[in-house]
Amino acid sequence: MRLMCSAGLVTLLWLIPASVAATDESVRLRALASEQLYSLDLDLAAATYRRAIAADPADSAAHRGLASALWARTAFDRGTLTVDSFIGRVSGARVKTVPPPPAVATEFRQAVDTAVTLARARVDRSGDDIDAVYEYGAAIGLRASYTATVDGSIVAAFRAARGAFDAHERVLSLDPARHDAGLTVGMYRYMVSALSRPLRIMAYVAGFGGNRDRGLKLVESAAGYAGDSQTDARLALVMLYNRERRYDDALAQLRALRERYPANRLLWLETGATALRAKRPADADAILGEGIARLARDDRPRMFGELALWFYKRGAARAALGRDADARADLQQALSTDGRDWVHGRTHLELGKLALEAGRRDEARQALQRAAVLCDRDQDGYTADEARRLMKR
Repeated sequence: MRLMCSAGLVTLLWLIPASVAATDESVRLRALASEQLYSLDLDLAAATYRRAIAADPADSAAHRGLASALWARTAFDRGTLTVDSFIGRVSGARVKTVPPPPAVATEFRQAVDTAVTLARARVDRSGDDIDAVYEYGAAIGLRASYTATVDGSIVAAFRAARGAFDAHERVLSLDPARHDAGLTVGMYRYMVSALSRPLRIMAYVAGFGGNRDRGLKLVESAAGYAGDSQTDARLALVMLYNRERRYDDALAQLRALRERYPANRLLWLETGATALRAKRPADADAILGEGIARLARDDRPRMFGELALWFYKRGAARAALGRDADARADLQQALSTDGRDWVHGRTHLELGKLALEAGRRDEARQALQRAAVLCDRDQDGYTADEARRLMKR
């Protein structure tokens, strides 16, 4: 879902830990925590990773897993655990973000710093041990991704990410069959190619090569590799295929993910959103309706603004189908609950379009003005510009 400017420079990569030397109990608990995390049981996943750390405090992958779960929870609480938050062009060196709770930020940094320290020590001891080098790069990459998406500092993320890029390129040079390392390398190559010119130059100076096609192929290979990062690669491909407008390919990845993690209702939301981008509003309406029914039966915590997002998406689908009354009902429902400004802004845009088509010019102007203000405020310049264009009519 790619229309917003976002700090999603380095992906949806949660980078769930690969198996490295650790006790059997820690490995078992990490696998359980990974399942919980992808099933959207975020707090339960964090608790399970803490148990894995207790079982083996020297297991760097357990510390990294905890950091990943805390990062996912931060995105969940911000309402940014969706593709929409990652498919816009990054044009500035810093993106406005809301700081996470201090306790969460502190625990994340302690966990990721410990993961980096332990992994670095293992690399120093073992030299070209591929698993050790992979784990070291993954830990650094997680730190860089957090810096970009949570702290909003693209420049600092570049500095942190170079070590991850180099480490995983080293893994590929040691064993070209380790396609899981291609996920990190491929995502950096692809995303660097998508940066604005000033940031792209900065990335080149920092030592990153940008190659869109090569990057995409590396991520596709990682998605076909039966390793611990396969789900991350599939999620990354959903984002990249949406960017490339390869919607059938994105929907195929989402179908596989829904089968693998049926408890993750956000996968139904992503499927509906992708169908909507593909201009298949009937498909979007059906899958979003199923997802809203799942949401009603799910008593787990909701992502910030989740209800508004569901009804905005379905309202947009119904507007495209010409079901104006149903569309307005959904869009008004979206405005009646908390949500991100860009979600409410796009909702006002849809209402403005409906009012324009019905000849209610004053109502349309008010809705479009509100859409422009809200989307500007939440860095969704594309939608704000569209609202202003429509106002000129």
